Amino acid sequence: MSHTRQSAQEHRPGQLPENAGPALLGLARAAIAEALGQTVASTPAADWLRDPGASFVTLKQRGVLRGCIGSLVAHRPLGEDIRANALAAAFHDPRFPPVSAAEWPGVQVEVSVLSPLERLVVRSEADLITQIQPGRDGLLLRYGAYQGTFLPQVWEELPDPGQFLSQLKRKAGLPSDFWSPELEVYRYHVEKWREPQAPAEKAT
Repeated sequence: MSHTRQSAQEHRPGQLPENAGPALLGLARAAIAEALGQTVASTPAADWLRDPGASFVTLKQRGVLRGCIGSLVAHRPLGEDIRANALAAAFHDPRFPPVSAAEWPGVQVEVSVLSPLERLVVRSEADLITQIQPGRDGLLLRYGAYQGTFLPQVWEELPDPGQFLSQLKRKAGLPSDFWSPELEVYRYHVEKWREPQAPAEKAT
C-alpha cells in the first residue's frame, strides 16, 4: 500500500516543520550508515515525511565535495527521496568512489529540499543575469539532451553571475559561452540543513 496520501501537498521551502532539519539529516545519515553495515537508531516516521518532496543530499569531507545526488521534481514521498538520494550520493555518484566505512565518520551531510521549478523567459544571457538572484536561486539549464543544475549553495564558490552561468553550462556539457533561443532556464529555491562539522571531527 502506498504511504502517499492523495490529499498531500508537495513540500517546499518554508512549509516544513521546525524539526525538519535534524530529522532529515538523521534520515540521510542513517540510510548510509545502515548500508555500510552499521547499527543505527530508528528513524522518524512522521506523517510529513510521506508527502511528496524533491531533495538533494550533499556529502563533504574536510570541506571538499564527496558526493551530491538529488531530485529536481517531487515524484515520491520526501522521506523516501532523502533516503534514496543519500545512498546515491554515497555510493553511486560517478565522480567519486563509493564512501567506505572507514571514512564515513568524517563525512559531513547536507540536505536541501527544493521548491517547484519556475520557468524563466529570457531573451539573452544578459537578460537572464538581470532576473536571477545570486545567493538565493538554484538554476537548471536544459538544451535538448544536455542538462545541468547548480544548487543555491554554489553561489558561495561562484558569486559572480557570469561565472556561475559559464560553469553551469560546462557542467551541462555545453560550451561556457553557449547561448540559444531554445535554451530552457528554470529556477528554484531550497531550504537546507548542514551538519556543523563531521561527527568524527567534533571536539571531545
